Amino acid sequence: MKTNRRNFIKSATFAGAGAVTGGFISGCGPKEPESNLPEILAAVKRAHTQRFNMSGYAAPPLPVVRVGFIGLGDRGSGAVQRLSYIEGVEIKALADLREVAVKGSQRYLESIGRPPALEFYGDENIWKKLAELPDLDLVYICTPWVWHATMAAYAMEQGKHVACEVPLVRTVDEAWMLVETSEKTKKHCMMLENCCYDFFELLTLNMARQGMFGDIIHGEGAYIHNLLGMNFKKPDDSRQTDGAYTGMWRLKENATRNGNLYPTHGLGPIAQVMNINRGDRMEYLTSMSTDDFTMYLREKELVEQDPFYEPWRNAKFRGNFNTTLIRTAHGKTIKVQHDVSSSHPYSRIHLVKGTKGMAVKYPRQMIAFGEEWVKDEAMQEIWDKYTPEIIKRVGEMARRVGGHGGMDFIMDWRLIDCLRNGLPLDQDVYDGVTWSCVAPLSEWSVANRSRPIDVPDFTGGSWKTNKPHGINLETGGTTQVLEVKRERESMQLNVR
Repeated sequence: MKTNRRNFIKSATFAGAGAVTGGFISGCGPKEPESNLPEILAAVKRAHTQRFNMSGYAAPPLPVVRVGFIGLGDRGSGAVQRLSYIEGVEIKALADLREVAVKGSQRYLESIGRPPALEFYGDENIWKKLAELPDLDLVYICTPWVWHATMAAYAMEQGKHVACEVPLVRTVDEAWMLVETSEKTKKHCMMLENCCYDFFELLTLNMARQGMFGDIIHGEGAYIHNLLGMNFKKPDDSRQTDGAYTGMWRLKENATRNGNLYPTHGLGPIAQVMNINRGDRMEYLTSMSTDDFTMYLREKELVEQDPFYEPWRNAKFRGNFNTTLIRTAHGKTIKVQHDVSSSHPYSRIHLVKGTKGMAVKYPRQMIAFGEEWVKDEAMQEIWDKYTPEIIKRVGEMARRVGGHGGMDFIMDWRLIDCLRNGLPLDQDVYDGVTWSCVAPLSEWSVANRSRPIDVPDFTGGSWKTNKPHGINLETGGTTQVLEVKRERESMQLNVR
């Protein structure tokens, strides 16, 4: 089914992930002939001359980072809470389409004794007023995917650094737009890929950097997470967070696109281990999807029970399970999988394979340096020896604050510490668009019988000389974690 992108964008809002728009996509009706998506191939072939290299770029330090949040649903409200623990952060502005979402985060700031933030709500484009504020340094975006690139580009044009939830872009054209805008404005554009800050992922990255696995030859990542119920859950716009996608925005994505729509959780950590964009690059990929065996059945059941679901009658949903294979310029391979609509225990896989050893996280954390897995007692020795400094510094507080076991907090702390100390970010704009563009590239490959498609070199050739980002706090690491008194326990943060 061909995506009607214009109508999709028109119907979307900027509310938080878990707080989104009404309406439905005109393309979600009767079955249409499959498009071969020529616009994706055209965007891949686009020529780019790097204007300024954002890899390794250190912006002027910001002792105080003044932050504005756009999107205050499940993800955005949690981000407001997490950043309140970090020294040198001023939360200046809050924006969402829904008043209830803005007021919810405002009440939270009040409960911990923070000054009130400016409020923006009630209009689809009111977020622009937040981005235009003169006393902001960072715009933190937690909205539906369709708004990410537009908001990020506009914020950078207004002189703001950007931190944006995953994926950073939905299309290759959006990827080029963000690269060019970041290079032109010299403003950071970081995708908030939290899985790069998972404790085991950081451990394996440090081990790889120290040569424990030898030459890395293969990696695997995934997002296997049964969201079938959430995708069809009716949102409650009277609540700030409800575990649903307001306006059914994620279901719309699954009804108009077929590929690996959410690659970055599994791919990001593997790309860092392989120094993608910093010594190597993703060269081409091929992708294949199964048919849909579950979503159409849920649609048939619901559409007969509730007229709310009538727009989804006979929709052609994305194939349940997608497998994408990537080859790098230096002959390494990556496998990325995606399934959010069938029964399977949660898994990101996270497999790193080298010439001397390997590691895998799911179904349990295991490391091998030969034909045998390391015994449990030896695993503790590995943790003691190779735990990177960032975990030693803030790991315990991260576990207390929470957010996916603590990795969300480590990500936010690291972002703020880099901005305060004028350091390059761990994830730059090239990383964000490269990891994210696997989604549209996989769409093209799936629509064209799994034919290979080139991955654009968003770095303009600088990947050959770019240096890997540091992970052991050789510089920076000066930002403190604050103890904030709270009147009530936050389940969002898992504070105990």
